[in-house]
Amino acid sequence: MNDAIRKAEVLIEALSYIRQFRDRITVIKLGGSAMEDEEALQATLQDVVFMETVGMRPVLVHGGGKAIDRAMARAGLVPRKVLGRRVTDEATLEIVVQVLRDEINADIVQRIQQFGGRAIGLHTGSLRVLFGQKLFLETEAGQRVDLGRVGRITRVETQVIENVCAAGVVPVIPSLAVGEDGGWLNVNADTAAAAVAAHLRAEKLVFLTDTPGLLRDRRDPLSLISSITESECRQLIRDKVVDEGMIPKVEGCLEALAAGVRKTHIIDGRIRHSLLLEIYTDRGIGTEIIRDAQ
Repeated sequence: MNDAIRKAEVLIEALSYIRQFRDRITVIKLGGSAMEDEEALQATLQDVVFMETVGMRPVLVHGGGKAIDRAMARAGLVPRKVLGRRVTDEATLEIVVQVLRDEINADIVQRIQQFGGRAIGLHTGSLRVLFGQKLFLETEAGQRVDLGRVGRITRVETQVIENVCAAGVVPVIPSLAVGEDGGWLNVNADTAAAAVAAHLRAEKLVFLTDTPGLLRDRRDPLSLISSITESECRQLIRDKVVDEGMIPKVEGCLEALAAGVRKTHIIDGRIRHSLLLEIYTDRGIGTEIIRDAQ
């Protein structure tokens, strides 16, 4: 009986959040170990089905860097990165598209359906929703770097995504954009998710990562920052507390907040049901980044 009462108390705790976020869009970026760990992936997609079932409108944006590296190795290609971005020639692009669209995206859609949800991949024909242009980087010396078929998002077909959500279907979007020439561009999945959230004016943007959240000391999990403002985040970047692979996630959060997203979250995707714990409990488990007080 006590176990049953505790379960009922958990549902009551979740009730206010379920009511608060009903019909609101949450963009979830899926990648890293959250995709490589079978149990974590299963739990995350169960969370997504739960969210849709209780009235939220989850939108999944995914990458697939490790799977792409494995596919390139099988093809005898050596991955090359400049300033953290994958150099994408035509041979690499062919593998990126195959892995993201034909393998990972199709697998996520199928798994969601197995859990009783409905999902659709938004990447083909009239269901292509990300559009962009080539991305050029600059080195510290001011030199322009051409990364090949790498892009940034300039337009998101929000009406298509919103219509899919309104029909009770989970949109699953690979980090690929249609370029100005009609061909595919490889897009960083963190920046793609941030662009989707910004264009949709989503309620929340959630990054599933390989860390507990933002840490004041990367070697100490107990230094987790549970809540932080935009200006405090920028200071952490200047102080190099936030660096390397966490920078695109934090910058994506800041861009999304500036565009009207209400809250952004960085959580550990390796923890089972981390999405539900962050969204539907009083304490949460990761880091929430919020706007500065007006």
